[in-house]
Amino acid sequence: MYNNINTTILQDERVDGADKTNGKAKYTAEYQLPNLAYGVFVTSNIAKGTIKELDISKAIAAPGVLDVIYYANCPAVPGYNPNASERPKNVNEWRGHKVLYDNKVRFFGQPIALIVADSFENANAAIRLVKTVYDKEEHETNFDVLRKDPTKLKPAVTYKRGQEKAFATASKFIEAEYNIPIEVHLPMEMHATIAYWEGEDKITLYDKTQGPKSTQSTVARTFGLQEKNVRVIAENVGGGFGSGLRSWANVPAACIASKKLNRPVKIVLTRPQMFNLAGYRPQSWQKIGIGADASGKFIGITHEAISNTSKYEDFREGIVNVSRFLYAVDNVDTKYNVLPLDLSTPIWMRGPGEASGCFALESAIDELSYQLNMDPIDLRIKNFTDINPENKMPFSAINLKDCYAYGKEKIGWKNRPTKPGTLKENGMHIGYGMAVGVFGAGKGTASVRAVFSKDGRLVLECAVSDMGPGTTTSMTKIASTSMQMPLDKIKFKLGDSDFPAGPSQGGSGTTSTVGSAVDMACKTLQQNLKELAIQFAPSFANKLITEMEVKNEYIYLTTDASVKISVTDLMKLSNKEVIDITITSNGNNPSQMKYTSNSFSAHFVKLGVDPKTGKVKLLKVVTTGDNGKVISPKTARSQMLGGVVGGIGMALTEQVQIDHTTGQIINSSFGTYQVPLHSMIPPIDVWFVDKPDYNVNSIGAKGLGEIALIGFSAAVANAVYNATGKRLRDLPITPEKINLKKV
Repeated sequence: MYNNINTTILQDERVDGADKTNGKAKYTAEYQLPNLAYGVFVTSNIAKGTIKELDISKAIAAPGVLDVIYYANCPAVPGYNPNASERPKNVNEWRGHKVLYDNKVRFFGQPIALIVADSFENANAAIRLVKTVYDKEEHETNFDVLRKDPTKLKPAVTYKRGQEKAFATASKFIEAEYNIPIEVHLPMEMHATIAYWEGEDKITLYDKTQGPKSTQSTVARTFGLQEKNVRVIAENVGGGFGSGLRSWANVPAACIASKKLNRPVKIVLTRPQMFNLAGYRPQSWQKIGIGADASGKFIGITHEAISNTSKYEDFREGIVNVSRFLYAVDNVDTKYNVLPLDLSTPIWMRGPGEASGCFALESAIDELSYQLNMDPIDLRIKNFTDINPENKMPFSAINLKDCYAYGKEKIGWKNRPTKPGTLKENGMHIGYGMAVGVFGAGKGTASVRAVFSKDGRLVLECAVSDMGPGTTTSMTKIASTSMQMPLDKIKFKLGDSDFPAGPSQGGSGTTSTVGSAVDMACKTLQQNLKELAIQFAPSFANKLITEMEVKNEYIYLTTDASVKISVTDLMKLSNKEVIDITITSNGNNPSQMKYTSNSFSAHFVKLGVDPKTGKVKLLKVVTTGDNGKVISPKTARSQMLGGVVGGIGMALTEQVQIDHTTGQIINSSFGTYQVPLHSMIPPIDVWFVDKPDYNVNSIGAKGLGEIALIGFSAAVANAVYNATGKRLRDLPITPEKINLKKV
């Protein structure tokens, strides 16, 4: 009945898999340059105030220490100058906190000095020798308290369609609040930078970044350099989840230290520093009001949200946006505020605002379904729309009903109790839950260089990075399909800003954007080969290009397959060493602008709750994706598996804990910040609709990295309610919150 993609997985190997498992693949911190020095940050132990004294005398005299850089001796950085009229024209002010710039402390754990030594061990040993005296100021870190004070909030962004708060006029409605704590990315590879100035105006960086071109531009615009004189190498990235979408303190600090010492400098953040210095999902409070008539037709949705940002920089994301368009409803109003706190700046984390917003929206819809005595899936189908109600444009493709059908069958939805808390298995309360995820599916601009050699091998280059979703494999497969040539004769090279411009890897747009450029480059290459055949191969003289086909390393005449020439013979005949072309695929074209494009997912969960302890045990997950054509089944499946694991963490374990008396994060380690254990991961059935969406791009593929996680936490919360009758709206869902003794 279903085209289960899993059947083809064994035939789809990752082209970079061997290098990443045998250690051949190098990550940023593993590079060793001659005369390399090592930098470590000294960080503040207050959340707000001024450094009154910073004594580096003992640290600078410690064994192996080369320098201690801080605000009093830091070389001038053009982009640190706050006065725009005094900065050179090609210099932009550094975005966010200016490391080593002044004596102001803006958050606990802020870098206040950089110790540079001949070894990491010597640099690290000197940290305790730096003595600091502060003038402390009263800090504000308690989101739950401060969000209730309207004077603390920045002006809201509002939206209204139809009647405001129309949900309250419905015959059935709910209004509830939802809370999500700060979560951190915590990829396996910590953020690291190696910087090396090759002259006064030329620098090379090895950097953990999701965007080599973005980092190149940031460094060039901060230090007053030409972009061509800044090279950023990020060949392999050990996970990012959004943390690598901007440059953090380690990047300018490494550049500053390398320039001052005239030698390469490496900075690697520690695991505790990853909690403060590489962004996080902001804490959020949401209130949803949603109402429907007796048939289940939505009357109105009201969605309010507040999330935190830092006091030195605004960060906003689309928490309330999904409520505007995912379902057919005439009356929608949203309001979104941010609350500045004495914390570091948040950043996009997998699923960005949509992951937070869908937890509230999809939980509220489930809650409303019980008021209506209606199946939650039937309620969603009742309000299904193939026209985006926000912009009145048709979705380029929306196959959620296929996802519902597969998920229902495979999770065993028919066994779901309509009355919560009434099904037991093996001594546990059993519940079923589901929820929907959605994310944008646009196509940006990317350039790809294609070099076809006389030996029949194809090398493709693009300055995109790969933080783990399998970009190298996907691009190789796209090229193989487009060129109709073997995978093992194609190599896709990435992670170097010297390559043609590619996007930052984020927002589920890499496959669509870079894949379209790869496809275009291959089609152009085929055109070149056909033209060469007409020019140099006698059997193709005076033939039309439309009568020719490039396939299986041959050029054929479509009207007579016996007329052919191998591509290697053609290259030899035409005396060509290589065909070298660079192609740019632009963003959305006019035909694509007729549609609104999104990827969708539906997650299904079966779980058990221990009646004595309140502990949740996931028993089975079915996760489905509507993301256009699946390019690489194995890497696509891995993306969905990773999204489920991340969703389990969001739903059940992950939360940053802050001691508000000091402003310090008190669980900044893997020992105290709980990520999902292997034992918590149930059997997971991954399924894709796998229907190409050529309204978005020429390859028919849309992103899936975000939808793999968006909505999953709501599916878990909905299943917990179905199992226990207890509605939990504050993440994570812990045994203490379930506490069935109070049901």
